[in-house]
Amino acid sequence: MKRVYDYETTIGKIGIAEEDDRITHLFFESEETPEGYERKETPVLKEACKQLQEYFSGKRKGFTLPLAPSGTEFMQKVWNALCVIPYGETRSYKDIAAAIGSSKAYRAVGMANNRNPIAIMIPCHRVIGADGKLVGYAAGLDIKKFLLELEKKNK
Repeated sequence: MKRVYDYETTIGKIGIAEEDDRITHLFFESEETPEGYERKETPVLKEACKQLQEYFSGKRKGFTLPLAPSGTEFMQKVWNALCVIPYGETRSYKDIAAAIGSSKAYRAVGMANNRNPIAIMIPCHRVIGADGKLVGYAAGLDIKKFLLELEKKNK
């Protein structure tokens, strides 16, 4: 059974979804929750919210949740590479492409980054353009900038 529950956070309402006690999605306020989810808080969703609140308060630098993002093998490689970007640091799409052994696939890395279903917990906000500019974020560049500044301040 897919379950989702909405929480108020520093950056607005966030819906966190789980299936089989594993986090599958994070929905920003600007995103619609797809059909097929039961709106019910579960222990894993409650823990995810707790860890998000700790992250927003600067007390948590990483997440210790069971994550289960659904995607292709390539997407999984990209998302795994995102998870090793240290808190408070950034990488370019080119850096991520090189890290997964596909140095010319930086555009594909960008698409995989864009399709990350568990933003923040899989820190796609830490990926920026090769020129250092902020590019693309599901919740908007203001939120991306906020998250990067939060991490820089609490590093």
